[in-house]
Parts: sequence; C-alpha cells; structure tokens
Amino acid sequence: MMLLRLAVSPRSRVAAPLSAAARTLSSGSVDISVPLNFWAGQRRTSRDKCNKENVYEPATGRVLCHLGPCGAAEVDQAVKAAKLAFEPWSKLSGMERARVMIEAAHIIESRREEIAETEVVNNGKSITEARLDVDSARLCIEYYAGLASTLAGQHVQLPGGSFAYTRREPLGVCAGIGAWNYPFQIAAWKSAPALACGNSMVFKPSPVTPVTAVLLAEIYMQAGAPEGLFNVVQGGQETGSFLCHHPDVAKVSFTGSIPTGQKIMEMASKGVKPVTLELGGKSPLIIFQDSDLENAVRGALMANFLSQGQVCSNGTRVFVQREILSEFVEEVVRRTQAIAIGDPLLESTRMGALVSRPHLEKVLYFVEKAKEEGATVLCGGERFVPADPTLRGGYYMTPCVLGDCTDEMTCVKEEIFGPVMSVLSFETEEEVLQRANDTTMGLAAGVFTRDVARAHRVVEQLKAGSCFINNYNITPVEVPFGGFKMSGIGRERLDADFYTTANVSRDERENENSSSDHFSIHPPQVHTT
Repeated sequence: MMLLRLAVSPRSRVAAPLSAAARTLSSGSVDISVPLNFWAGQRRTSRDKCNKENVYEPATGRVLCHLGPCGAAEVDQAVKAAKLAFEPWSKLSGMERARVMIEAAHIIESRREEIAETEVVNNGKSITEARLDVDSARLCIEYYAGLASTLAGQHVQLPGGSFAYTRREPLGVCAGIGAWNYPFQIAAWKSAPALACGNSMVFKPSPVTPVTAVLLAEIYMQAGAPEGLFNVVQGGQETGSFLCHHPDVAKVSFTGSIPTGQKIMEMASKGVKPVTLELGGKSPLIIFQDSDLENAVRGALMANFLSQGQVCSNGTRVFVQREILSEFVEEVVRRTQAIAIGDPLLESTRMGALVSRPHLEKVLYFVEKAKEEGATVLCGGERFVPADPTLRGGYYMTPCVLGDCTDEMTCVKEEIFGPVMSVLSFETEEEVLQRANDTTMGLAAGVFTRDVARAHRVVEQLKAGSCFINNYNITPVEVPFGGFKMSGIGRERLDADFYTTANVSRDERENENSSSDHFSIHPPQVHTT
C-alpha cells in the first residue's frame, strides 16, 4: 500500500478558514505514511501493485492514500498468524486476557484525541462525534475485559446421581468485516467479545475507510497481546471472499449492507460457519401527541442526522400523530436549518462530510426521487459548498426534511443512509403499528410518549431488535445490538456468538468432542429507557 502523508486541521478549533498547510494533526504522533495491513506483529505491504485505488479525505476530496488489496496469499498469512496466536491466548485464564484488554483500553484513553482526529480524516464525521466513537470502543473493550473471567459453562444434575457439564470453548480464528460509518468503533465492537472469549481475529475494514483499524492492532500489541491476535487485511469484496472461504476461519462477523450480508452468509454456509450479520435498517420513529415535543424534536434530529445520517439504526420514517404534526414540522425544520455544516475538525461543526462522492450523489438522487413522487422538500437536500477553499472539494450536503410523505414512496421504503428525514402523519396507535412494521427490515424503532403503559405496549409489538423510549441512538456497550428480519442475524457485543459449548456427561468425559454443538443466543428486543 502506497500512502501519502496525512494532513488534517489543528486542534485550535477556531471557526475560520484554514489553509491546506495548516491541516496537520494536533497530536502529531499518528503515522499513516506506512502500510495499513497488519499481521504477525507488524505492518505489511500488499503485493498487488496493479489494482491500487484512491482513498479520499471526505472533508476535502483530496487523495489520502492508494489502497492495494490483499490477495489470497496475504489473507492466508494473516489467518495463519491468527491461528498461531489462538493457541496460547485460548489457554490463558480470563483474568490474564482481561489484563491485556484493560491495558489496551488505557492506551486508547491516552490517545483519544489523535485517534478521533484520524477517524475524522478517515470518515468525515465531526470531531465531537468521533471522540464519542473512540470512547465507545474503549468502553466496549473494558466491559468485555470484565466479563472474561466470568465466562463459564453449567453443571447439570441428571437422574441417578450422574451429572453433565458444559464447557464454553472459543471457536478459533474469527473474521471481522467492518463498515465505513464507524471504522474504529466497529473494529473494537467485533474484537472485544471475540478476544475476551479466547479467540483471535482477522479484521477487514471497509476500503473506503482503511486508516484507523491498524491503530487498534498496534494498541493490542502494545498492551501485551501475542503477535497475530488481532490482524488487519485491507481490500474490497475479493479480500472479504478470501476470508469467508478460508478453511481456518471459524466464524464471520459482518456489518454492512443487506446484499453484501446475503453474499457473506452464502459463502460462510459452504464451510458451515456461524455468522453474525448486522445489516441495514429503515427504522420507524413514532411520536404521539402526548409526547414532550421539545424532547421529541431532539430525538428526531438525533435519529436522522447523527454522523451525517450514515447510521444503520437511524429512525428515518418519522410518524407524527396528526394533532401535533404542524407544530412538530415547524420546529424540526427550524432546528435542522440551524445545524452547522463544515470542517469536521472544528468544535463548532455539527455535520461534517458524507463518506464519498458516489455516496453523496446517491443520497441526493433519493431527494430528487422523493420530489418526483410527490414529497415536499421542507428544507435542505442540496450540495453544500463551504467558504473555506480547502474544503470545496469535500462531500457536503444540507440536512433534508421531507414532508407530505406516504408509505409507498421510495424515500420511505428504501434505506437512504444519509441526512434525509421523511415525515409521515398517523391517526391511531393500531394504524401506526401496522405501518411501522410494514418493512422487510427490523433493526431499530423509537417511541415518544408520556404514557408509560402505551410506550411499553407499543414497543412490545414493534418488530425491531432495539427499541428506544423517549430517546434514540443510545447504544451502551452493555446492551446487545442487532436486528430482526433482513436486518441481520445474531447480536453485536454478545459473547455467546464467539463461543462453542461442549456438553460432557460424567461417564463420557474421555469423549468431549462427541457431543459439542454451537452455542448461540438471539435475545429478544432490547428496550432502552
């Protein structure tokens, strides 16, 4: 991988234009002028010299690096390194693994600002959000470090005085495939439960955002993890295919689109490998007339414009009871128009750049399609050109609120994955429940009401993996995350997905493997209150 020297804006967050020369890391210690692959304890250069692709800084449109994908040989090297690390790591006690993970969390905390700034340049989101993503990554590692010593099987008393017991055993080498909207956080979310359970991992970030996953690999090494415990291979679909088909990969965990998830599930099935799939969503946000309107407006903004709207769980179908529709729309439009767009490294910025030019074009197309189908653009939905000349090549748009929407419109049915809110009206609870569940996806949902009985009654009937009451997009690391229907299989941040349980009777202790089966939990809806 050939890389250019990275330059980003300084930590003095003044709302003034910055020259290109001034865009330098405040911490100054993150080096991405070296390869972004990592296995067996060091960074590695891919052999492919012919198929390099440009990676761009979303805020400026400038080239950050040239990405050379890992081929079959390099993926095999990374998996072999992970397999070698698995043997000593899996034999450690939970307390010993926890010490390494806690140290990794401490290193992340000490490097919070530089990791966040690198994530901003990598992804385009605002620095205030990036810091929270780094915090989430750290907290996830801390949480699973705390669980590492508690993960044990069961003792089962059987008739006649005999008994059986279950042993929770790590699967082996796990493959993690990440998305571009939360590059560093997803790498931590996937690795933390896997490592706590005694597994090793080969992680492939999105080729759009390849920069920060290798930082996590180096942090684990610095914390005392064995060489090869957490490895990073760069590339696109072909690299991911090599990982999924590799015979020494025991499990695949993927975050991304539904079509790609379907392909990964098909590939993994050829080796009968378990998968965790965290896929797309078209989540409903239901606002009843008795809700706290101020809180409901804040919730709708959080549910639609966090990370430039590039969040799979976003509540983009906003159902508002007719009695408060006009008041809600007036206030949400006013607040949306006040969102500060621009340089994501400025403290004052609340919305940065979308991740790529093709993605920006796609989101703008959805807005045009909505207008053609009869929706009204109440605000936004246009390209935004910052005053700073160094940012004019960036991928910015104004956050959009669409009114007069109906259930049949493309903007209501399909995942846009951008800062576009579709507002719909409803009359009754029964009606809105039927409409909210009328989708092939079921990742998240939200309800705003002062009626506690109604809130829990509605949440019980919503077909979604995560349900929020009077808030939205609050994702504590202690709570599993994942969807129903085509939004995925399994749960992120759930240790059970990374274990095998072997059932052993007292009279058959010499034949442990004869009765093993995969232990997987699919929890019900998660209610965050």
